[in-house]
Amino acid sequence: MKTALILFADGSEELEAVTVINLLRRGGVTVVFAGLHEGPLRGSRGTVLVPDTTLDDVLDHDYDMVVLPGGQPGTNNLKTDARVLKLVRRMHEADKYVTAICAAPSVLATAGLLDGKHATSFPGSLDPFPKVLREPLAVVEDGKLITSRGPGTAMDFALTLVERLVGHAKRMEVEDGLVR
Repeated sequence: MKTALILFADGSEELEAVTVINLLRRGGVTVVFAGLHEGPLRGSRGTVLVPDTTLDDVLDHDYDMVVLPGGQPGTNNLKTDARVLKLVRRMHEADKYVTAICAAPSVLATAGLLDGKHATSFPGSLDPFPKVLREPLAVVEDGKLITSRGPGTAMDFALTLVERLVGHAKRMEVEDGLVR
């Protein structure tokens, strides 16, 4: 069974995190929802979420994919956490899916993963990274790096992640069940 690790920090965008968690689980993916620290975390819009576990507890496990939701100050909290940067680098080096939405592609850029790569993000989030080849699309894939623009593209992003992990037929099954 395919596995995905979703990271969440105080101030992360809850709509993006919950959409990805929900759709991946509908697709049969084992999802681990990990907070940067123990206990409930408050999202960027004030919703309190209770992660399954902490990043420290799962840091050394293997996953097929890692997903970083955006939002502020959540993205900055992810970007300044050495564990997160080390994790995304390790997964990229292992040829696993490394994905981010909204402002969170800047975390991947900070880790050095987007130099010379095609990516998208919330407008302006990648401006400090001139080596990133920015695309104004809902979802951009460059190998196993997958990025998306924001809350409005969360469903397209999540469906793309389902497809990459468990195939086109499963994506269509999940999407049909959403009555989109």
